[in-house]
Amino acid sequence: MKRKIIKSKQKKQKQKECAVVPQAKQEICFGTDGWRAVISKEFTFKNVAILAQAISEWVNGDLRKPTGMRKRVAVGYDTRFLSEEYAKTVACVLAANDIEVFLSDAAIPTPTLSFGVTRRQCVAGLMITASHNPGQFNGLKIKTAQGGAASREITDIVEEYLCVTDVKMANFEEAKEKKDLSVCDFKEDYVNFIRNYLDLKLIRKSRCKLLVDAMHGSGDSLALRVLEGTNIRVEVMRADVNPSFEGGKPEPIEKYVGGIMARVKKEKFDLGMILDGDADRIAAVTSDGEYINPQKILGLIILHFVRNKGKTGGVVKTICGTTMLDKITTKLGLKLYETPVGFKYISDLMISEDILAGGEEAGGIGVQNYIPERDGTLAGLLLLEMMICQKKSIKRLIADMEKEFGSYYYERASITTTKKSIDLEKLKSIKSILGKKVVDVKTFDGVKLICEDDNWVMFRPSGTEPLVRAYVEAKSTSKAKALIEFAKAMLKKI
Repeated sequence: MKRKIIKSKQKKQKQKECAVVPQAKQEICFGTDGWRAVISKEFTFKNVAILAQAISEWVNGDLRKPTGMRKRVAVGYDTRFLSEEYAKTVACVLAANDIEVFLSDAAIPTPTLSFGVTRRQCVAGLMITASHNPGQFNGLKIKTAQGGAASREITDIVEEYLCVTDVKMANFEEAKEKKDLSVCDFKEDYVNFIRNYLDLKLIRKSRCKLLVDAMHGSGDSLALRVLEGTNIRVEVMRADVNPSFEGGKPEPIEKYVGGIMARVKKEKFDLGMILDGDADRIAAVTSDGEYINPQKILGLIILHFVRNKGKTGGVVKTICGTTMLDKITTKLGLKLYETPVGFKYISDLMISEDILAGGEEAGGIGVQNYIPERDGTLAGLLLLEMMICQKKSIKRLIADMEKEFGSYYYERASITTTKKSIDLEKLKSIKSILGKKVVDVKTFDGVKLICEDDNWVMFRPSGTEPLVRAYVEAKSTSKAKALIEFAKAMLKKI
């Protein structure tokens, strides 16, 4: 990537002119998936404008544009408090920097924005969202021209541009009149693509009942629109805007989805589909109200692609991914890639390699012949398509998969620590866990200890918070819970 070089003396001089440099640089910091911060504390209109100016410098200084066109950037936002206003601020800064802006006319899922980036030949996309974080947070994600997640290299460059130049800000209405800024519908193209991606001819014949839990996020209506004209009965719950997210988090984990689990069972829906706040992650519910771990969803989608659709390609999982994927890819003869935590690593592989499907442990799943992006709505509809294709309930499909490849039970916990750093070397030296010998240790993102019985424990210190994330997988629920307790006990010792 070509970089704009800024001489150190010039950069220091510019920084002196910008009184907010130390504070802004401290408060604006990209994590695993974008910048997230507390609204009105670090996530302020001033800081959003400073970041938008830095992104403008990156766009104008580092990115190539299509021949004969101005550089274009798409901007979207979710249903969080002030998201639309933050998005307008970003759009006005971009427009003032001679960048053509396409601003969404409504709250949209992140994958809808990412798809719009490719359809409008944009050099980048910017999404105002804090994904699954609690309501007091907001954030900004950067998407590449291919629609994928921005790499660490890109976010590092953007951070270097912070406060290098003063913020430029256009008037919103004037920018629209000059055609520097267009307010547009991103949903229509997205819906049409997904309708063509799925086998609607097959789906149309079914009378399945689907319940979607939007978790008060921006993925409320898209499944309805995609399935319009079919005999599928679709209902959406928690589709209203509630910036507090009922005091919880718009995260598709069991703790926050008891409502859909009860309703699916009581009202006899065939499938429950749960989307996070910006609808790029998924979990699901069986007809009898049982929660389906996202890692099982990825396994089912891979089997559906290969055995029902005749597709081939590689599979990507993160270091926290289930061992079941190793078993599936081995039997199907597919190449398996393993990455650090973060969908951006999966996204990079989807661009450079022929990837059938890739997913992270938290429910982000991306698929072949699409953008290199996770998409909760599409993943859920592929589950529905698989059920209809094989004429089996989702519970039966899972049972069949587990009979063939084994049952794996996954647990994770965020463990608060008062220590400034964790001694990873001590964790690496663990020789046995609950009486089972450690036969492999992986250290490219935290420490993962794999035992002789395929059970494993992983420790991953947070880069931004005083906590360690522990992940475990075992062949029984009781063993998985025991492994979590083991992880907690180990962290107290070191």
